[in-house]
Amino acid sequence: MTPGPRNLITDVPGLAVGNAEDARLKSGTTVLLSEQGPMTTSCAVMGGAPGTRDTDLLEPDKTVPGVDALVLSGGSAFGLAAAQGVMDMLAEQGRGFRIHAARVPIVPAAIIFDLLNNGDKHWTDNPYPLLGAQALANVTRDFAIGTAGAGTGATDARHKGGLGSASLVLQDGSTIGALVVVNALGRATTPSGRHFWAAPFEIGDEFGGLGPDPQANLQPLPPSRKAAAMAQHGNTTIGIVATDATLDKAACKRLATAAHDGFARALVPSHTPYDGDLIFAASTARHAPPAEEVMPMLGHYAALCMTRAIARAIWAATPGSGDALPTFRQEHGRP
Repeated sequence: MTPGPRNLITDVPGLAVGNAEDARLKSGTTVLLSEQGPMTTSCAVMGGAPGTRDTDLLEPDKTVPGVDALVLSGGSAFGLAAAQGVMDMLAEQGRGFRIHAARVPIVPAAIIFDLLNNGDKHWTDNPYPLLGAQALANVTRDFAIGTAGAGTGATDARHKGGLGSASLVLQDGSTIGALVVVNALGRATTPSGRHFWAAPFEIGDEFGGLGPDPQANLQPLPPSRKAAAMAQHGNTTIGIVATDATLDKAACKRLATAAHDGFARALVPSHTPYDGDLIFAASTARHAPPAEEVMPMLGHYAALCMTRAIARAIWAATPGSGDALPTFRQEHGRP
């Protein structure tokens, strides 16, 4: 197995990603678009404080067979309005779930809490519908990670967070990828602060090639800078795993559940009462169903992509004026 040519979720055929952000707001929105028709989608929530839109539709026993786009956004509950901007644009394009003569675009969304990161949140009109529309207008297969889109104002316990992505091409020729916004209560780095929990799963030097922490045995975690600078409750990591392998909604549900292993490997702690940790899982059905040797491992591969995407988000973050926390590379003098 190797990463796809971009090492992004858009290595999965049929997908494009768009980012929109506002540096003054220190927030933004990211859209994953299915380019040619709906994608089969489900989700799994394992955090205690989720913020979501239309996720009930994604349960395997619900009627809607697929979705047109998925939205990840900053802004806490205000950011759920980004999906409205995406929905309105898709409706103009004639996309959506057909109900007799009507079409209703299905655009589930999840949000992070980034309201206390020193951005200017004193808006009169909610900015997120426009950010959603801008993100959809910006969709491409080559998109920025780090301080971009929904990751613009994200943080973990010690550093600036961000938007991350990674992919794998599997032995049967199918592709799987992950997209994630890292805004965790926990931390992506080990207690020394110089290594990533995700290091054992790194491919090449995709997040610095720093290797595992040489310090053996259990070490206490340093105090959270985030709790001191902002709030203990301002968290959540949200993500998407996607594949071109043909899956039904039940298989997507299982894929989303297994992909949470990636959160647990890369963020310590994860799935806390103050995180709204959520993963969507989607199938574009551009490839045959998973081969016999791939199917039982598909969730593992999704978790591998998610683990790597989380560390890549932290590694790729860039500094900005008035940031509440430093980037990992700032702190350690990395270019």
